[in-house]
Amino acid sequence: MGLIRTGWKYICCCWVLAVLLTACSEQRRTTVKNYPKDVPFVFYNEVNVQGPTKKDEKKRLAKALQNHWDDSLQSRRIQQFGIFYVIKNPAVFDSNNINRTFAYMQSYLRSQGYYGATFTYNVTVDTFKTQLRTSISIQASTGPNTVIDSVAYAIADTALQQLATQASATSFLRKGTPFSKEVVAAELDRLVNIYRKAGYFKITRDNFYAEVDTLDANLLNLSADPFEQALRITEAAIKRKEQPTIDVTIKQRSVGLNADITDTTTVKQYYIGNVYYYPETKSYEIFDSLIGKPFPIVAERRNFTVYEKSGAFHYKTLREYTYFKRGSLYNEDEFYRTLNNLGSIGAWQQVDGRPTFRGDSVDIHIFLIPALRQGYSFDFETSRNTGDFLGSNLLGVALNASYRHRNVARRAIQMNTFLRNGVELGLGNANNTTGNFLQTLQSSFGLTFYFPRFITPFNVKSRNKFDGTRTFFNIGAVYTDRREFYRLRSFNAGWGYEWRVKNRVWKYQPFNAEIYLLDTLQLLRNAFVENPFLRTAFNTGTVLSQNLSVTLALNNPRRPNNTSSLRFAVEEAGGIFGLIPDLTQNIYRYLKFEAEYRKLIAFSKKHQLAGRFLGGVGYNYNTVDDKSKVLPFFKQFVAGGPNSMRAWGLRQLGLGSSLLSDTSSTFRDRFGDVQLEANVE
Repeated sequence: MGLIRTGWKYICCCWVLAVLLTACSEQRRTTVKNYPKDVPFVFYNEVNVQGPTKKDEKKRLAKALQNHWDDSLQSRRIQQFGIFYVIKNPAVFDSNNINRTFAYMQSYLRSQGYYGATFTYNVTVDTFKTQLRTSISIQASTGPNTVIDSVAYAIADTALQQLATQASATSFLRKGTPFSKEVVAAELDRLVNIYRKAGYFKITRDNFYAEVDTLDANLLNLSADPFEQALRITEAAIKRKEQPTIDVTIKQRSVGLNADITDTTTVKQYYIGNVYYYPETKSYEIFDSLIGKPFPIVAERRNFTVYEKSGAFHYKTLREYTYFKRGSLYNEDEFYRTLNNLGSIGAWQQVDGRPTFRGDSVDIHIFLIPALRQGYSFDFETSRNTGDFLGSNLLGVALNASYRHRNVARRAIQMNTFLRNGVELGLGNANNTTGNFLQTLQSSFGLTFYFPRFITPFNVKSRNKFDGTRTFFNIGAVYTDRREFYRLRSFNAGWGYEWRVKNRVWKYQPFNAEIYLLDTLQLLRNAFVENPFLRTAFNTGTVLSQNLSVTLALNNPRRPNNTSSLRFAVEEAGGIFGLIPDLTQNIYRYLKFEAEYRKLIAFSKKHQLAGRFLGGVGYNYNTVDDKSKVLPFFKQFVAGGPNSMRAWGLRQLGLGSSLLSDTSSTFRDRFGDVQLEANVE
């Protein structure tokens, strides 16, 4: 109880100190270095946004306008220790620079569709010791945002006009939505992307422009009655003041000898000609110099040609990730998709492409720089265990060896293998119940293969719609000998698939086998008598399962520094194999569901807020006594540790976690069939 009271005192003191520090104004927590003497200098500036816009929009504009101060009015602060600030070499305040700031801010607000913005400012000079600290506050009244009233495409080329009309449903320009230059730029980029997917290799944004009109069309209908015409003008003025609107028309710049764009090939469709692969390119070689150069090995395939020096790669890997073929229209998405997928395999450290033109054909040259084919690593590690219920004050020593091959059988197959051997040594303490210097011996082995394609007994339809496809196979074994307590042997093997569709990453493992064999020795049987709960931590058996997971990237293009993801996973064990009578007594049968949401909010390069929520539930539906009621301990949910609540040790957080309970028992690991966890840091 003394430890608990001391802990509460420490927490209260920290809380009081934090409140006192944050209660001080930011100005008082700011130190100025090398400031000009006896003249006002820029110490603080702020922007307050007013207008009929929403609260979130005002915050966004205020944050953006803060970056549009004139350089001589910027207050550049460096944050220290999270609560203090330092300003170095502040500029002398000059009121003439405020008008330039107004111009910068006016230009930005117009780009966001606020054409009626007005500005006022207030300057205060505070004397602090020998400093004349000047604070500038700007009030920006935005007025109503201009909204889009109509959208039209008036493109001279009929083929381009047809493509734009067909894809108008995905336009960024929509009637009734706010107008801004960013929206227009995004729309032009969208059109260029559509055209480049339709064979227009050389087309760019320079081929198009947006014509905008804020004039009310009713004013063009002249009336013979001057009073009626004056009324129309008055109504239009009131309407523009209350809710200004704008008409947007996307047009094409003229192309020709004496036109805006003289290169007529920018509106020419290109077809895929020849495709050339250079899978053994050296990092020091100039790509363009390899085009047309003779190679010792030239392999002609149906849709591409391979130029090699030693035949280190099989052509089937390249065929699997080639998404275009000769004679088809050039598609920029397929071009970059081919490069990205080849680069994600791991056999090549860099993949790049070069186009060459022949009439209406474009030849694609793809250069691949191989990664280091084989790699070895050796690690030596030590650990200290002072809280094990089987004994304390143990010194762990382990030697790890790993080997990686990135091009097995010349097919870009990735192979990862590791071997680990470790021991725990007793240091002669009183809790060393066995009296042995060598307390624990452990050896483990793992081998994983990644095949850069789907390996299935049937043909996968629409496989070209998937990215990052690969098949994996893994096996592993662990042997643990805890002297005079137990000997544990475990084996595992699995087969599965991974692929990606847009922002979703899928993983399906149709077969996963895990076998656990335990020899219980005398000292462990004695521990069971003292603590019956330990039996659940040493239940053994066989798991024959399949699992499926999907991870969704939920990123907002308007906030690229903020990332979020959502993961769902389900595991089923014994549903099929449990129907076999001879296996029912030996395997686990359960269902396990998980859902996890992660959010990262970046306030600056050094300040981020990370949040995580995890929920999971497992249900064991086996009827065999020693394998029913709960999940096997190696499949149960746990909390605490580096990937969870880091303030607690691994498996130390759960029902009953407290300073009293965690120090009154030798066994503190906690497992569960249901978990809800949320944390923010």
